[in-house]
Amino acid sequence: MKKSALFCLILMTTSCTLLSQENVETNIFVETFNGKLSDGWHWLREEPQDWRIKTNALEICARPGDAHSVKNALVRPAPDRTNGKYAIEVTITHLTPPTNQFEQAGITWYCNGKPVFKFIKELVDGKLIIIPGRKPITNDTVQLRLIVDKTNYIAQYRPNAEGEYLTATTGNLPPPDNDEVSIQCYHGTAETKHWVKFTDFKIIKFNE
Repeated sequence: MKKSALFCLILMTTSCTLLSQENVETNIFVETFNGKLSDGWHWLREEPQDWRIKTNALEICARPGDAHSVKNALVRPAPDRTNGKYAIEVTITHLTPPTNQFEQAGITWYCNGKPVFKFIKELVDGKLIIIPGRKPITNDTVQLRLIVDKTNYIAQYRPNAEGEYLTATTGNLPPPDNDEVSIQCYHGTAETKHWVKFTDFKIIKFNE
């Protein structure tokens, strides 16, 4: 009888543990790019001819520029990092292979209107890498996951948006200050259109 009761207790504990593990993440914002942008986004230096929405995807043309002059940067308020841990996810596909040194696409974090951190796929010296971390990647498609809290970040990625997340690196973020998050691409060409596709943008809350 005691053994039976103990077995039931272990089974109940295991079930509760598995249930809690299944519910540790909550989507608090999902952008499907279903025909239009959801409320809350705004553009930095918009050039309408160089962005478009196609079949649940946002496509942006990578043009010349840098972190302070990037065109068609799509920005929205970031979650309040003082309230816990969050993840920003987006899947990026280069529809045109990058050719310019430092041509890049990914996530940029803003504090008080200034870019303070970026998590990107970038062409450096003829090779594609994930920055920060300088992890080599050869796939056209990569899913980025930026986990943030009040002081830290974890930069993770999945080639082809498949399999387990790989950690590129970890580090510190500046203190929260009117945080915003952006998806963007730049250091492209003026002569030809290098389109980058963004899909499956999410903001996730970790329920710890």
